[in-house]
Order: sequence, then structure tokens, then C-alpha cells
Amino acid sequence: MPVSPLRRAAARRVPGGVPDRNIANAAAVHGCRAVRLGAAVALLLVFQGGGAEAREWPDTYVVSTAPGTLPEGITVEPDGTMYVSSDGTGQIYRGSVRTGHLRPFPAQGMEQRTSTLGVHTDRGGRIYSVGGSTLTVHDRAGRLLTRQTAQDGPLGPADLNDLVITRDAVYVTDWANPVVHRAEIRHGRVGPLRPWLDMRPSIPQFPARYWLLNGIVADPTGRTLLVASNGTEAVWRVDTGTREVVPLALDTDSFAADGMVLSGHTLYAVINYGAPFGVYIADLDADLRTGTVTHRITDAGFDLPTTLARHDCRLYVVNSQNDDPPGEPPYTVTAVADPTCG
Repeated sequence: MPVSPLRRAAARRVPGGVPDRNIANAAAVHGCRAVRLGAAVALLLVFQGGGAEAREWPDTYVVSTAPGTLPEGITVEPDGTMYVSSDGTGQIYRGSVRTGHLRPFPAQGMEQRTSTLGVHTDRGGRIYSVGGSTLTVHDRAGRLLTRQTAQDGPLGPADLNDLVITRDAVYVTDWANPVVHRAEIRHGRVGPLRPWLDMRPSIPQFPARYWLLNGIVADPTGRTLLVASNGTEAVWRVDTGTREVVPLALDTDSFAADGMVLSGHTLYAVINYGAPFGVYIADLDADLRTGTVTHRITDAGFDLPTTLARHDCRLYVVNSQNDDPPGEPPYTVTAVADPTCG
């Protein structure tokens, strides 16, 4: 699978020959600044037990007004608590889907991390996040529970991008190396973060430095992972038992996903390269091997979206502004209706 000429032209190099994290994002940017703080409040009807309850929830959430925040990752808990990470500063922000503003989350031991990308929570409400070469776990009060450091990869130091938590492990993608890392979870404790899967044999002829691993999701059993590779413009299915790696067969030539959410057999993906910016939704088969793109949300004024979360029939999309750092405050999350909801 050759590298796009547009990607080559847009690449900004960093030491070691690894493309800057923004190469896939910046390639198709048209300087859009459509998402701005305004009087954006949606009236949402939430159906519960056969009745309808009217709730006024924001369409736009202000993550921060501090220059250079550049939000990146997001997760929303079942109770509506929202966490958003900052690529620009390493800070994590916390808020609620019910209110329009987030506040800094007092996470201990983050002083040395200047960039935080993927952020997710487990069933116990612990906050897992990655950035640089470290995976950290905090409790809801911000106390540091675990810090694990990834080993260098075949191309150099790890640049951890996203993570997924299964019943017995945490799997982490690496932007700078074609490697998926894994940390075992045993009795609630997170073990060392070790290289687990080298993706290069899947396309031996593909330049390793262009794999650019992004989002990662898992089925409920943890036996199947879907790994987004922005560089190969594909999503890859990984069997965690056999470590078999095959491309997810979709009805499109390019599916350069960044962040993703998997709900049942529905895959939600943010695309910011190779197609109009937005959220793309695919209906997958029972084995998560093939699928059809059923919805495209490209008209919501996203500002270089990077990833998303799903909660209560709404999708929460991060506007990173990472195409033109440090961007322009306010830095926001946009909420849109999930078109797959009944």
C-alpha cells in the first residue's frame, strides 16, 4: 500500500525520521474555524421507560480557554462524567455532559508529561491515560495509582497514542513505532507495559515509519481488537489469542481513522485525512471482519476532529485545532446526535 504523495508533501519531520503526529491531520486541512463558543444549546429528548424527559444539554463544551491546550482524547462515563486530554500541555480536564465547561483534573505525577493523548476509564472509574512513553492510572480523586513506561520500539522512543482496556489487559498503540504494547491486569493491578505485537509483517513492503498507529478498540470479550493505522489508511483486525492481523474489509478504498468507538457491531470513527473531516459510522459483521459505511457526519463544523465518545444517543467529538498549533481559544468538544439511535 503506497504512501500518498499528499502525505509525503505534508509531513513534518522530527528526530529519527518519524513523521510529526499531525501529518495525516494537516494534509487535508482547509483552515476551518467553524466551531466557536456561542449560544449553542440543544433540546434533547431522552426516552426512558416509555416516557420522554426533556433535557437541555449543550451542543458545545469548552474544554479550556488557556492558549495552546489542543485537546486530543475523550471518554464519557455512564454517569455522564467527561474527561478530555490535552496534546498541548499534558493536562486532563473533567466535566459533565450536563454542563458546558470542563475544569482541570488534579492528576498527580503528570508534571513531566507535556502531552496526553488517549484517555479512558475502567468499570471502577479509574482514569487511564497515555502520552509520550508513559501509561498512567489515577483514581477519581487524582491520586496516581500506576505509572508504566513503554520500551523503545524498532524506530526509536515510544510515542503512545491511544489505549483500550479489556478484562485482563491494557493495549496501547504507538504513533512512532508500528507496535501495539500490552500491560496485563491482574487482581486490579496494571503490570509492566511491554511490546506485544509488531504490525510490520502485515504489509512487509510498507515503510515502517508510516504505519502511524492511532485509535484502538476491543470487543467485549477482549479477543478481538480493531487498530486504526492512519498511515496505511486502514483499520486492522487483531486476534489477541493468535495475534493474527488482517485488514478490516470495508466498502471504501480508504478508511484513515484516527479515534474510534466500538458499540456492539457498530464502529464509530473520526476521519481527518483522505476524506471530508467528520464522523464515519460502519455496520460490521458478527466477527468484525467486514463492514459497510452507513453514515457520514461531515457538516457539523468540526475543527480538525481527532476522536470521539458516545453517550446517551449523542456523539462527543474533540476539536483539536492541531492543524495550526497553538490554535485559538476556546478549545471545544462538539456534541451531535447519534444517527443510529432508534
